Amino acid sequence: MPRTSNRPHYNLTFAVLLLGVGAFSLLQSLVVPVLPTLMERLHTSQDTVTWLMTGYLLSASVATPILGRIGDKTGKERMLVVTLVALAAGSAMAGASHSIGLMIVARVIQGLGGAVVPLAFGIIRDEFPAEKVRGAVGVTAALTAVGGGLGLILAGPIVDHLDYHWLFWAPMILICVAAIATHLFVPESPVRTPGRISWGAALLLSVWLVALLLAVSQGQSWGWGSLRIMGLFAAAVVFAAYWIVVELRSDAPLIDMRMMRIPAVWTANLVALLFGVGLYTTMTFLPQLVQTPEHLAGYGFSASVTRSGIYMLPMTAGMFVLGVLAGPLAARFGSKRVLIAGSLVTIAPFVMLAAGHDRAWEIYTASALVGVGLGLAFSAMSAIVVEAVPPAQTGAASGMNANIRTIGGAIGSAVAASILSSGVTATHPFPHDSGYTSTFWFLTGSAVLAAAAALAIPAARQHRSGHSVGTPPARHGEPVTERKDATLG
Repeated sequence: MPRTSNRPHYNLTFAVLLLGVGAFSLLQSLVVPVLPTLMERLHTSQDTVTWLMTGYLLSASVATPILGRIGDKTGKERMLVVTLVALAAGSAMAGASHSIGLMIVARVIQGLGGAVVPLAFGIIRDEFPAEKVRGAVGVTAALTAVGGGLGLILAGPIVDHLDYHWLFWAPMILICVAAIATHLFVPESPVRTPGRISWGAALLLSVWLVALLLAVSQGQSWGWGSLRIMGLFAAAVVFAAYWIVVELRSDAPLIDMRMMRIPAVWTANLVALLFGVGLYTTMTFLPQLVQTPEHLAGYGFSASVTRSGIYMLPMTAGMFVLGVLAGPLAARFGSKRVLIAGSLVTIAPFVMLAAGHDRAWEIYTASALVGVGLGLAFSAMSAIVVEAVPPAQTGAASGMNANIRTIGGAIGSAVAASILSSGVTATHPFPHDSGYTSTFWFLTGSAVLAAAAALAIPAARQHRSGHSVGTPPARHGEPVTERKDATLG
């Protein structure tokens, strides 16, 4: 089918983008509640099976900003198709695998799909009317969290009634449809960033991100004070510093450090880091808590994988509903106020769980409040970043924001795992209940810091270049516009 002669309506473009983002977000969490099942089916150890998450996080952290920047330079629609094809290939490989090694490789390939989110943000900003950008970005950002919640709910029924292979086959079908629809119905981006790709900067970014996330994800297994972990942290610091120097001196930086110094951008990124801690840690360890057999551990709810997903249902519903409402709320009250509200709401459930988590209503209530807070915050922080940078920088800026959430999630999960594993022994394989209490207090502290960082975000203002949010795209038949990055102080 040839591409249409007229530019598709932005609502059609939006529907296609949501399909791709939704399928990707499902893959983030489908494996989390069934890791014990996969460990048994694939005949592997606990340390090895965790690489299904570690490998994915490492790959996504590297690929997200790089592919987002390439999309800014070469065309977002083209790069989105490439990213979806890679995501589908990784899903097909994982679905066909019967060994842990092949599945880990497949998860690394799936991590390339992290670029779907910044590319979608960039296309929205290029294609949508200015007054629609904020709401569309908010819904898309909320969907990334909602999809993660849905993955926790659907994992149990899929494994119970089909097979663990369908954890990958089902999203793969959606991804293939999204890739074809993107090629047919998503117009090529009218906004390009001219210049070459800084591959040296991409390599340096990859090295320090891999070193950092490998250290925080393996610290508990290898020992936080071990030579390997300390060496990785040292390498992360050295290569990150060198990367910043290279980017500052480059005429065509991969990530414009001037953009990252914009107060609205760096404060929103700090909020993203702290919310990443809360989201990923909650998604990983709250199902683990409710799955803990009460008759053996003295706490928990002895829930099955499917039942543990029901406990997470209020969180998913809250993220969806408030993610949809966040756009209109931000239009009325401003993205900063919505983000502050989401940050404050998120504090309450972690305090509640730290005070007590032995009744079902406590889990359900806390789950709902976490969903409300995350739904508001994810939408608002993404909108703040998109509003703060010129159109040509949208992919890179939103890619780093999403990537920083991933880094926060890896750090939070590593800290929580360290807290919970401190009391685990061969005779008592379950964490002590006090470990969960400490974990929830840790998440409370993270939420308080996120609220403080949200308060520090400056009010939105127009770019000095004169380009306003949601600059209209070129009309059909006009040449693709190349805009140089605005000089930002």
